[in-house]
Amino acid sequence: MALDFDLIVIGSGPGGYVAAIRAAQLGLKTAIVERELLGGVCLNWGCIPTKALLKSGEVFEQLSHLGDYGLGVEKPSFDFEKIVARSRGVAKQLNQGVAYLMKKHKIEVIEGEARLEKGSPSPKVVVALKAGGARTVQAKSVILATGARAKVIPAIGLAPDGDRIWTYREALTPKACPKSLLVVGSGAIGVEFASFYRALGSDVTVIEALDRILPVEDEEVSKAAQKAFEKRGLKFRIGAKVTKLAATKSGVKIDLESGGKSEVLTAERAIVAVGIDGNVENLGLETLGVKLDRGHVVIDSHCATGVAGLYAIGDVAGAPWLAHKASHEAIHCVEHIAGVAGPDIAAPIPGCTYAQPQIASVGLTEAFAKKAGHEVKVGRFPFRVNGKAIASGELEGFVKTVFDAKTGQLLGAHMIGGEVTEMIQGFALAMTMETTEAELMATVFPHPTMSEAMHESVLDAYGRVLHL
Repeated sequence: MALDFDLIVIGSGPGGYVAAIRAAQLGLKTAIVERELLGGVCLNWGCIPTKALLKSGEVFEQLSHLGDYGLGVEKPSFDFEKIVARSRGVAKQLNQGVAYLMKKHKIEVIEGEARLEKGSPSPKVVVALKAGGARTVQAKSVILATGARAKVIPAIGLAPDGDRIWTYREALTPKACPKSLLVVGSGAIGVEFASFYRALGSDVTVIEALDRILPVEDEEVSKAAQKAFEKRGLKFRIGAKVTKLAATKSGVKIDLESGGKSEVLTAERAIVAVGIDGNVENLGLETLGVKLDRGHVVIDSHCATGVAGLYAIGDVAGAPWLAHKASHEAIHCVEHIAGVAGPDIAAPIPGCTYAQPQIASVGLTEAFAKKAGHEVKVGRFPFRVNGKAIASGELEGFVKTVFDAKTGQLLGAHMIGGEVTEMIQGFALAMTMETTEAELMATVFPHPTMSEAMHESVLDAYGRVLHL
């Protein structure tokens, strides 16, 4: 039986559509199956529209500091409907961009919901078409890029109710800005929404079950972030376990337990941001014998599952749940399928949180580096003594670098401050190229820039800091 395609990709997020494009570039006849919108959650309901909201919040917050720059404006205000509309417009523009790219690369888009059945040389893909009916297609290889969704715990009320209790999806398109808000979870998603709504004046409390916010970040960064957020008016309940969240006639009520004591908090709305679950349901994976681990597809170093011809990339294949990780895996996976030498799947993956201030990191934290057996040298440099930061009024935060004391290998870098999400790639590149401390110290950083703090942090690790 002749195959319909060389490759079928299920899901069109940053993993799926990048996989399809790279496959087309390599001459593979490619189709992509999408049940909702091209671009997936990231472009339509995640990374991009969230950043559009955050930019509006950041600009509005800056209005209260205009006097510091010798400027002034009377009665700053915002139109919440227009803020949301701008965010949705940004998402729509990028969704249309992905559609253009599919057409440009002659990738067939099949609109519908896919299910896998046993087949050879890879599983058959049966699509329940949006337009009605069904279509069965086969390819040499199939890539699962179905992404993930917000984790919910209905038993204790941590699930959206369509009105007062939200996940990230509902939090992107509310009808009005709530006067008060509870955010359950202090990871990147929870902190970003907390930052946005606080910037617009909401009374926001963030609840975290662990002993610090942003628990995947370096501990020094977590502490500095909480201090900076509290300065902006955010409130925190750390080490607090949610026992019940429920909607009330006037808002929401949450029951907490912390240190053996009970507490009840109320607000107009609540956001549940306690993690994500992979979209593995209704795909036929159990029938095929695909191995799962805690709701995610198990893959090898080339993104292959245990089923011949079937691969998985991105959020559905596990942490870190980041769009750029999905794209990186997509390229590696497709090039492996095509027999082309591709990027190392184990390359350093930066993480970014777009709150105010921003947080960015790559590699090992100091604690994990020590736990892994490294003797470390650690450097730090605060933005408060950086010339560009002083001129720009971006004094918060610092850069921290962690090196192997014996080899000079950069093990990790951690930042908090203005636009650090744009700077972290410098350290990611250095780690990918296996740059040593000597090469980083010999690199010329332009002046005046915030990035000079990166250089000074490296110098500080080796007792050579200049401006501190």
